[in-house]
Amino acid sequence: MSYEDFVEHARRHPGVLSERQRAELAAGQKPDALFIGCSDSRVIPSQITGAEPGRLFELRTAGNVVPEYAPDSASAEMATIEYAVLQLGVPDIIVCGHSHCGAVTALTVAGRGLEGLPALCCWLGTDGATAAEVRDPAVRAESKRHVRDQLRTLHEYPFVRDRVAAGELRLHGWFYEIDTGRVHVCPQAAEDDFLPL
Repeated sequence: MSYEDFVEHARRHPGVLSERQRAELAAGQKPDALFIGCSDSRVIPSQITGAEPGRLFELRTAGNVVPEYAPDSASAEMATIEYAVLQLGVPDIIVCGHSHCGAVTALTVAGRGLEGLPALCCWLGTDGATAAEVRDPAVRAESKRHVRDQLRTLHEYPFVRDRVAAGELRLHGWFYEIDTGRVHVCPQAAEDDFLPL
């Protein structure tokens, strides 16, 4: 597809939803979940979940990174999480990593090959990281570990921790395999491998 194809689709887009559906969406949103996923163009949250418009509140970042909670130096990512949990009251948060992730590969090799991308290196925190050998080009094991790390970081947000403790919010870790289309879920026990969904 080219940019012109996108323009043509955008011109047809008003006919995708009925007038009633558009009116319901315009009246406000009450999403079922916050979906924190990677910006990777091959990972499409609504396609993976089957969510209709208005059902997912999405946060997409390079490497599905959840920044550490720091209200004094808030980021757009922190603000999005805060809004989803405190304003919209989402009952579920899904952190979804994926195979063949360039950001996780960069984290694993401590930013090698990203020397010309200082903002990305800073975002990923590759400064001072120890490089490891990447045996699986799909970085499956590393990506699953990365999802667990993001869940731990997310749980450190005070309002997330409080809502989880009150039974008002559930956190889920997913791993999407680009090459198979399968989704795996992170079990509660840290030592267990992800299970097919």
